[in-house]
Formats: sequence, C-alpha cells, structure tokens
Amino acid sequence: MKSEKGYALIHNKAINKSTAFTMNERKDLSLRGLLPYGVSDIKTQQHRVMTNLRRKEKDIEKYIYLTALEDRNERLFYRTVIDYFEEIMPLIYTPTVGQACNEFATIFSKPKGFYINPEDKGEIAKILDNWPESDVRVIVITDGQRILGLGDLGANGMGIAIGKLALYVSCAGIHPHQCLPVMFDVGTNNETLLESPLYLGYRHNRLERKQYIDLMKEFITAVQIKFPKALIQFEDFHATNAFALLNEYRNKVLCFNDDIQGTAAVVLAGIYASTRITRDKFTDLRIMFLGAGTASTGIGDLIVSALVKEGLSETQARRRLWFLNRKGLVVKSRNDLEAHNLPYAHDNKQLDLVNAIKSIKPHVLIGASGAPQTFTQEVIEAMSECNARPVIFALSNPTSKAECTANQAYMWSNGSAIFSSGSPFEPVDYGGRLFQPGQGNNAYIFPGLGLGALACEASTINDEMLRSSALTLAKLVSQESLNSGSLYPPLREIRKVSLEIACAVASTAYELGLAQNKKPENLKSHIASMMYEPTY
Repeated sequence: MKSEKGYALIHNKAINKSTAFTMNERKDLSLRGLLPYGVSDIKTQQHRVMTNLRRKEKDIEKYIYLTALEDRNERLFYRTVIDYFEEIMPLIYTPTVGQACNEFATIFSKPKGFYINPEDKGEIAKILDNWPESDVRVIVITDGQRILGLGDLGANGMGIAIGKLALYVSCAGIHPHQCLPVMFDVGTNNETLLESPLYLGYRHNRLERKQYIDLMKEFITAVQIKFPKALIQFEDFHATNAFALLNEYRNKVLCFNDDIQGTAAVVLAGIYASTRITRDKFTDLRIMFLGAGTASTGIGDLIVSALVKEGLSETQARRRLWFLNRKGLVVKSRNDLEAHNLPYAHDNKQLDLVNAIKSIKPHVLIGASGAPQTFTQEVIEAMSECNARPVIFALSNPTSKAECTANQAYMWSNGSAIFSSGSPFEPVDYGGRLFQPGQGNNAYIFPGLGLGALACEASTINDEMLRSSALTLAKLVSQESLNSGSLYPPLREIRKVSLEIACAVASTAYELGLAQNKKPENLKSHIASMMYEPTY
C-alpha cells in the first residue's frame, strides 16, 4: 500500500477500500471519523453496487454510475466487472458505449486519458511526461472519425479508448496503471459538434493528410522513447487512415488495428466454429460481405491468409470472397473502388445483394456495413435457399445498427440460420427451440492478443498470431454452445479464453522469432501470474 493516509487515501482510487478498511487499518491509516462504523467485505460491497446498478432504468445511467465507481474504488469496480461480466460488459462497452460517446461532452465529469491536438506538434514527447505512470504497456488510440457505426464523433470518441482498456483489464488482467487511452484530437467534420457549446474537442475541421500523418508519426516516435514496451492499438479510424497507419507501422512497432485485425480474428474464429455445425470444409467456403470498409477488408485479408495456410493459392483464396458496398458488388468493371477493395474485385456482372446471393451462393454472409436492417427477409430467405444452415454475421455496432436482429434471422430462415452479431441479443425461442445467438465481439480476441504479445515482448503482431488466436477461440467453443446456436464461448469464461489466446499468441511469436525475451519453462503459468486480480 502507498504512503497516503487519511482523506488522501480514501480519495486515491487505486488503493481506496472504502468501507472495507478494518478497524485496525482505520486507526493506523488515520481514517477514524472519515468512514461509517460498519465494515464491509468486498462481496458485501459488490452486493451494494449491483443493487444500485439494477435500480437504474436507463443503460446510460448505469454507465455513468459505473464510471463514478471506477473513479472512487478501482479494485471494487474491476472485481465487480469480472464477477458480473455478462451483465456489465454491455454497459461499459457495446452497445451502451455508443450512447456514451454521443453524449460524452454532456456526461463528462473527470478527465481520463491523454489528449493530443495539432497545437502540440513538436512537443508531444515533452507533454507525455505529464502522464503520471511510467510503465505503460497498452495504449488504445482513436481519432474519433468512425466511432462504431455512428460516424465522426471527434473528441467524444475518447469513450471508446477508455472502454477498450477497461476490457483489457477485466478480460486479460492488464494492470489499470499500465493502460493509456489516447484521443488523437485532430478536429471533426461534424458540424453539430463544432456548433455545440458543450463540445470539448479541437474546434476545427479535421487535419489534411500530410499534417495528420506527421503528427501521428511524432506520437508513435515519442511512445517508442517514453514507453518502449507498450502495445499500440488503433481504434475506430476512417478506412483510409486506418489502412495507411497499419501499413506504415505494423512491421516497425508493436501495434495492431482492432477494427481491421481484431474483428478479422473473431469472425475467422466464428467461421471455423460454424464448420463444426455445417460440416462444410473451410477451404470450400464461399463468403460474402456487405460492407467493404476497414472491418470487412480486414476480415477478408485474414481469411485469405488462413486459406493460403490450408493450401490454396492467394488467387484461389481471394476468389472465394465477394464484397458489396452501397453501390453493389465489387467487380473489376467499376472505377470507383478504393485501393483496399481492388484485390477483391472479380470479373463478374454488377449485382445487388439478393441477386449476388442467388448467383454466387455463399455459405457465409457477413455484415459490417453500419447500415441497419439491410439483411432483409428476402436476403435471409435467399441465403436459406442455397444453404441448409446459412451462417449469418450481423456485426455492425451498436445494436441499432445491426444488419438484422437475431429474431429476424431465425424467423426468416425457419430456424435454420447460424446467427452471430457484434452487439448482444437476447435468447430467442423459435419453434419450441431456444437459440442463444453468439456475440462476435472483439473482446474475445484483443485482450488475449495483447496479453500474449506483452508476455513474450513481441516485436510486432502478424497474421500468424491472429490466426492462432482465431483457431484457439474456435476450439474453446463447446458442443453445448454449438447446439444452442452460438459460435462463441459464454462471455463469463472470457478470462479463461484470454489466457488461452495469450498462450497461443506468445507460442507463435516464439516459433517465428518475434519474441524478445526467453520462453519460460511453463508459459501458461507465467502468463497467468501476470494477470491483475482486483482484491483487497
């Protein structure tokens, strides 16, 4: 315990135990008179927390309550998140975090994280010294331009970085003081925000490309000096910047883009798991995407890598993947495609989604479009006509942006669909059978991926490490989960999942010569010992 005593102690969230301080501790630490008489253990405190949490009617109110708890008593907050993960995760991350970001300036109460704006150019290394922790291991950085499916939220996007790091702590045991949320606040093109008197961000339109890239380069360079062991996670960037930054830094520093690579790994895991239900061979699958941005292309790239690993040529692998955007099928005759779309542009006539399904007959349909209700009844029925068990991923977040609901997928497919989504849906009773839709949430992958990379001090993260994450996650899906229609393990097992993925990632890094430390005799025990357990 640190040297703080008295009033300072109970206002230090990292070491405050509140009513759990014993009578002897209260005497020794000058706490007498500052706390009510009763002494509560952590279980009693959790009971109080959950009683108050469940009393609140709106999820955003629950989010604000939990945020305040974290500000008061860090250990109690994380112990409660871990022990009630299935109930609390949707409140601290998707879907509630979407509303929290929309209202970030309104509900703002206490600064969290680190903000960089264009006026900091030339001084980023200097101002990083203002951060109170020196042993930063995980940085989540966003520029707020593509927050979930909500678009440009500018500095309000800080809520995403804070939420992701809460999952690193609760899912993978990264210590809270080793986490740094960063808002790369380079302006916003959202006129509503710019005109709002409450908006807290840099009140200018977004930086042009060169200025943007130069400022990011300065930040990345400063991090290598200040926090040389830190993993950098890029989050919710516009496709153009997301791919540019990943391509620039993926082989130079320890980093990854969760929207491109984390989403890819969790979907690949779901596809692997789905073949245990459909009995289709992975290398025979035809996969169609609605949406051709960062998430879809990242998924496609990792699937191609996995198919090549299974023996297909890159050309054969790409031929199995088909993309549609708002203008229809991505084909070679189009002259409006972005660079990341070109490898997936096939020789084919232009088709809309329903006709593309009828013509190409995909086994798997993946939605990462940000466009709600685009998997219509006609779409689901078309998938059902060409598959006994159509595999449907409606990944867009938050829930309001999902391409279809779980109930719609089951109803329109007569109960044959294998459905997963990005945000949670309640179980569905259809035809006397209870379906438990799987949530293909990145939280299954990125915490364990980060933990594994840190455990072996990986120099970079590559496709093999992502593929090993996906394979491990797919193997952890029980037959019971598959029977209920879920392609993922229960979220209550998330720390076990993260540990297994961390071991797989670290093992792959050691095999590929990407680890910078010596492999421990018992890798799993070593990684488990690194995981933060919030207790008094």
